[in-house]
Amino acid sequence: MQQNKLGIWLLTALVVGNMVGSGIFMLPRTLAEAANPAGVVLAWLLTGAGVLMTALVFGSLAIRKPELNGGPQIYAKELFPRGSNTSTLSGFMSSWGYWIGNFAGNVAIITTFTSYLSTFFPVLTSKQSLFMIGSLDLKLGNFLTFIVCTLLLWGMHFIILRGIEDAGKLNFVATAAKVLGFFLFIVISLFAFEKSNIGPFTAPRYDETGQAIGLLSQVNNAAVTTLWAFVGIESAIVFASRARKQSDVKRATILGLFIALAIYISISILVMGLLPQEKLIQSEKPLVDAIETILGPSGAYILAGLGLISLLGSTLGWVLLSAEVPYQAAKQGLFMPAFLKENKKGMPKFSLIVSNVLAQIFIFSTISNSMSAAFDFVIYIATLAYLVPYLISSLFQLKLTITGETYELSNKGRVTDGIIAALATIYSIWVIIAGTADLKTFMLGVGLLASGIFFYPQVKRASQEETNTKKLSA
Repeated sequence: MQQNKLGIWLLTALVVGNMVGSGIFMLPRTLAEAANPAGVVLAWLLTGAGVLMTALVFGSLAIRKPELNGGPQIYAKELFPRGSNTSTLSGFMSSWGYWIGNFAGNVAIITTFTSYLSTFFPVLTSKQSLFMIGSLDLKLGNFLTFIVCTLLLWGMHFIILRGIEDAGKLNFVATAAKVLGFFLFIVISLFAFEKSNIGPFTAPRYDETGQAIGLLSQVNNAAVTTLWAFVGIESAIVFASRARKQSDVKRATILGLFIALAIYISISILVMGLLPQEKLIQSEKPLVDAIETILGPSGAYILAGLGLISLLGSTLGWVLLSAEVPYQAAKQGLFMPAFLKENKKGMPKFSLIVSNVLAQIFIFSTISNSMSAAFDFVIYIATLAYLVPYLISSLFQLKLTITGETYELSNKGRVTDGIIAALATIYSIWVIIAGTADLKTFMLGVGLLASGIFFYPQVKRASQEETNTKKLSA
């Protein structure tokens, strides 16, 4: 049935919309803090190359294993003998980590939306104290930010319940507005670019103790941050079962990546040339502050408006993605059976409710942190959660090329696929090592992942019941 299905342009819009979300609006500030201009450019190039390898892996697996749809975490179960406890456990834990990354990612986008909304309503950054609870001094701006974030999250919830095609079309309109807005930003910024703002291309960066950080260490620091900008590359894979043609999934993934990469590199360099480094590092909305230096307040309002439209699309796409992941995993017997519940439109109702309730808990971080601090915290945790299924996908593709599975009829492309999978594996391992160098971040990430163990018995029980049913019917 072609109705209520996603074509190549809606799939590409989901990929671009989910990738080019909060990242491009907030990352220029985060990257300026992590590395000098040379480190930032190197981080983008290395991340772009690594993500391209990962995207090619996703595209190949979508064609070679079309029955395994629902996201990269699904491939974890295929690394081990089918039907074994190890297979079910690895599939569940990978799905669990990927799901955490999804609803944490929602919060990063939603807090960015509020940052840009503060252009029109400065009260959202107000430091006026409302009241104190113990050591917590609740500010007016933080309280209003929490309210706006909550309303946005649940507003998207009810839109998605109306059906996948309507949500996809709305996302397409928002993504089109986003790409147009970025194109205008790039053209205008070219005429006002100040090379002196970038400063020495290899200017030193210092750690908390005042020690100079080497260029390679700066690239490592920026690696997790730049990867966040590409999280969402797998969006078309997650919705593969809702695509009109499986071949569209690979095309949408690659096309979306190149559109996003062109936008990222252009805007990152231009923002560094529009704002002095000190001001950029302190900015809560760097793109708006950058355009304001050229066009004044009116330009800031225009860009902030376009930013809000595009972030609405990103929020819609990510809330949809976070509900789809456990729903598809449950279909594969890798998640709690309750997540299979649908509404009349075929949307994963139960999964959507639980995902958004958990996202709501993360939104509480806006009460005690500034919007930029909340963004930095959430993207670090979410990105590390994504890296596990990315690594697993690469290992699975590597396994197929070694065993020859799916290459029985023709060995064409087998060696090339193997090299691509090996490079994607090395990239994922590098970013995991770079991102977990900080012990506090590592322990928090492990804790979130390990929390899934409490729910695994339900998955194991359902998997055993399904296996027994199949044996009896046979």
